[in-house]
Amino acid sequence: MIFYLLELLGVAVFAVSGALAAGRKSLDLLGVFVIAVVTAIGGGTLRDVLLDRHPIFWIENPLYLIVILIAAALTLVYTQFRQPPNRALLIADALGLALFAISGAQLAEQANLPAIIVVLMGTITGVAGGVIRDVILAEIPLILRRGNIYATAAIAGIIVYLILQGIGVNRSIASLVGMTAIATLRLIAITWGITLPVYSLPNHGEE
Repeated sequence: MIFYLLELLGVAVFAVSGALAAGRKSLDLLGVFVIAVVTAIGGGTLRDVLLDRHPIFWIENPLYLIVILIAAALTLVYTQFRQPPNRALLIADALGLALFAISGAQLAEQANLPAIIVVLMGTITGVAGGVIRDVILAEIPLILRRGNIYATAAIAGIIVYLILQGIGVNRSIASLVGMTAIATLRLIAITWGITLPVYSLPNHGEE
């Protein structure tokens, strides 16, 4: 029950980030809600399609959509009077990423898939919604921006989760540690501006 409530909270946070991204592009009201929806459930939808899970989670439980629409509507109202709290949203987004990545990994585990697929499915659940959002808004996806530690944090946290389970740690504890690792890595990267090394082709001069 606690994880379900946290998942609803994560969906709401991603919906808010989607609505704000749509606002920065000056989309109309329909556009705001569309971007909020794809940001919040895009990753989970892609995961369910790839894992052949039916019905898709938000079709089975439309409460997810209701939460998204409410969160987007509240964002529209709030931003008419106040500047959105960017710091708080970044923290909430890191927590949402952590929750979605681990929950996605657990669903892949239930299908008895290899560890590398578990990591991939968990990462997709956490980041694919943001990728779809950025593509629709004609921006470079966040996970591909120079040196950004986002998907990397999800991958690392899921690996920690799997290792802990592999050495016999209780699944619930392993989940919490994995989520903490993801959120911590993301927040450290934001706070201190830590990035991944950037690959650039050397300039050897034209011959």
